[in-house]
Amino acid sequence: MALSGLSEAARGHLAMLSFSVLVAGSFSFGSLIANDIDPVALTAIRFVIAGAVIGTAAALGPGLRMHQFRAPWRFLVLGGIFACYFVLMFEGLKTAAPVSTAAVFTLTPVLSALFGWLILRQVMTPRMALALAIGAGGALWVIFRADLGALLAFDLGRGEAVFLIGCVAHAVYTPLVRRLNRGEPALVFTFGMMLAALVVLGIYGFDAIRDTAWGALPGRVWWVLFYLAICASSMTFVLLQYAALRLPSAKVMAYTYLTPTWVIGWEVVLGHGAPRPLILGGIGLTMLALAMLLKNEG
Repeated sequence: MALSGLSEAARGHLAMLSFSVLVAGSFSFGSLIANDIDPVALTAIRFVIAGAVIGTAAALGPGLRMHQFRAPWRFLVLGGIFACYFVLMFEGLKTAAPVSTAAVFTLTPVLSALFGWLILRQVMTPRMALALAIGAGGALWVIFRADLGALLAFDLGRGEAVFLIGCVAHAVYTPLVRRLNRGEPALVFTFGMMLAALVVLGIYGFDAIRDTAWGALPGRVWWVLFYLAICASSMTFVLLQYAALRLPSAKVMAYTYLTPTWVIGWEVVLGHGAPRPLILGGIGLTMLALAMLLKNEG
């Protein structure tokens, strides 16, 4: 069926399917270069490239005006939090498997719901709460490698623990965007956040950025960098905004649970093999959570 024949809601779902595939790729491809470049330097150059794309789109679209950047502390807070998420993601990928890291990422909706209540007093339906609980259970099963003893002992790998802190930052970021936005267009607001993130990274990681031998980096670092900046940042932002205008927020959030499944697909394509069958049970629970969140409320 041609795209022109799809309903607005169907187009939104197609956008989020594409979003989840591209985000999943960032875990598999990111793991390929996690030990080749400092995470701070990697995140900085990623934001430079993505910021140039978003900034150009903002300038050609809604336009960039000085009054849109009033109260710059807002952008510094959000930029610092978002930079923290990406730095810790690639720090975690140094030692954690992409599938496990993606499973940690599926805990973000639960954390976002918590911070959404704390910051915005947002509430959820009972079914949404059940779906989030099931999804979190599936994620934990994958994170602890389908080992009940490790789960009960909370034997969390270093990489997964590091990225979990990053996911807390991501979960705080989501409701804070709504709280701190003062009517600025989404493209402009994101561009301001990226500029602020670069300022934070430049100050915090000056030595790491300066000491990186940019000219000696392997070729794979550069193609992964451009994938992360263009596909996993700029394109996913556009897809997310497109879907958010056509689908309820709960359904947009639900696609987070597809990430580990797509990561398994990426890992197979890259020749890294599939996880053992017991781990797939946790993936099944995240898929059940997705189905519950996509179903219309009664």
